[in-house]
Amino acid sequence: MRNRYFARNNEDRDVPMLNTSSLPDLIFTVLFFFMIVTHMRDVDLKVRYEVPQGTEIQKLGHKASVVHIYVGRRMNVNDNLNDNDNLNVNDNLNGNGEFFIQLNNEIATLADIKAFLDNERSRMNSEDQGRMTVSIKADRDVPMGLISDIKQTLQQNYALRINYSATERNVNVNENEDERR
Repeated sequence: MRNRYFARNNEDRDVPMLNTSSLPDLIFTVLFFFMIVTHMRDVDLKVRYEVPQGTEIQKLGHKASVVHIYVGRRMNVNDNLNDNDNLNVNDNLNGNGEFFIQLNNEIATLADIKAFLDNERSRMNSEDQGRMTVSIKADRDVPMGLISDIKQTLQQNYALRINYSATERNVNVNENEDERR
């Protein structure tokens, strides 16, 4: 009698079909998730810079309050300056014709930094305005005079938190001993 209740017919052994009607919804949900989470680069670099190396490196927090200034050589030296760039080389480069300042997507001068900072502050909420940090991403060969001029311009415009971007340098024990002598 027991076999009668548990016995199955061969007809009952068919595997049910997989319902794929919700598969497009799932795919679009995952796609939408990645579109929201992925951060696309806002700035197209027009200057080339090789980041200097340092030993005391810290990561920046509150990335929403970080403003970047790029300083380096132009990506393509043969390119003519755009009409929008309005660049006087001596004003921008402190007499050095190799290095350029980039603010957002435009080559700029030291005088353009004030308007740039005002524009960036207006985009931020009040909390981020208080912790606004200017990150200078400069080529390792940029003259310190140009960096100093940028820093003075930032200070005159009350951008007092300044960060210099660098990569971490691995220091060997033997190199430290040589430097101490």
